[in-house]
Amino acid sequence: MSDHNRTGAVTLHDVAREAGVSYATASRALNGSDRNVRAENLARVQEAAGRLGYSPHVSAQAIARGSSNTVALIVGAVDDPYFASIADGVAEGAYQAGLTLTAAVTDRSPDMGLQIVRTMRGRRPRVILIAGSRVDDDGVYAALAEELAAYRRGGGRVALLSRNDLDFPTLTVDHHGGAFRLAQALAGLGYRRFAVLHGDDRIRMSYDRRQGFLDGLRQAGIVPDPRHVVATDLNRDGGHRAATALLSAGRDRPGSDPGRSPEAATPPGRNASHSPEATNPPGRNASHSPEATNPPGRNASHSPEATNPPGRNASLSGGGSGAVEAIFAVNDVMAIGVMTAVREAGLVPGRDIAVAGFDDIDAARDVTPMLTSVRVPLRDLGRRALELALADDFPGIVEVQVEVVLRESTPPR
Repeated sequence: MSDHNRTGAVTLHDVAREAGVSYATASRALNGSDRNVRAENLARVQEAAGRLGYSPHVSAQAIARGSSNTVALIVGAVDDPYFASIADGVAEGAYQAGLTLTAAVTDRSPDMGLQIVRTMRGRRPRVILIAGSRVDDDGVYAALAEELAAYRRGGGRVALLSRNDLDFPTLTVDHHGGAFRLAQALAGLGYRRFAVLHGDDRIRMSYDRRQGFLDGLRQAGIVPDPRHVVATDLNRDGGHRAATALLSAGRDRPGSDPGRSPEAATPPGRNASHSPEATNPPGRNASHSPEATNPPGRNASHSPEATNPPGRNASLSGGGSGAVEAIFAVNDVMAIGVMTAVREAGLVPGRDIAVAGFDDIDAARDVTPMLTSVRVPLRDLGRRALELALADDFPGIVEVQVEVVLRESTPPR
């Protein structure tokens, strides 16, 4: 009988002694080496390992086989439903492929992302998936490209989500186009005075969504007050903090009309139909989703707060005609923070100030009023990214289309 209990941990040496074979034979039997092990020795080693409760070390298996049966997913944030939903899709795909998922978080730091890739390479996963938002930093990304290329030369598989400037299989989301179409839809509903909450411009996803929304407004003849285009953190607290500051500042300023540009003299929404993307009539739910079969705003009146006509209290946010009518946040968690700030200011989201986000996370349908958003098929994105990495061909860049979903948080004005 092995004396492994004297140290408490079962080692491969214990298994070899228990099975009556050499350490090398036990290692080849349990760590997946391609080198042959006689059937009787294999059976004895496996029986001994089971009897002693020994689990092979993943790194040792990786060295023996060339890679482990692991998918390494690298995401930008752990508390963001955007990344959580992508991880769900990757986990589903990994399970179906007989692989194990491990995840690491960069906190949207390019330097941390590079270090994580270096660490992951040493563990020899079968696949590395990077789902972090692109942060423009040429030096770091040159080093990242070198690390991933070296990993791929060693037999590893790579796929990227969102980035489109590295030579690896990539899934990209049409952030700009989705935000553009959302802006057009809101202008078509009659909104003219907007605030836009976004993140650091080095984060490409945030930049593209902000610019897409502003471009959509510009095509509808609307130019927001620059003071109402605000950078903040890409989380619930960032949205809440920025909206609170905007609403507080609005109460201290005299009324004006910063959202109407000289070319916007036609009635609200008149120019929105000229855009090729804005083919649906104003207010028509772009997604035809089951929860949005009523016209936007139809259910808002069921809220106990919504006893006054829409816009009755809007002057509280800016005074007269200068009041912000709608706030767009570049993701849904920020928009949910905005809705809280609106309520804390004595206003009702959807009735007094419209709120819209991006991603269409599950919580967008759970808040009251339900949140207008741009639907990104996040779980499918994760599943497809893994399929892309495991595929034998090289598809290059695959763009994922998104869909505007109008709900009660943006009723027609």
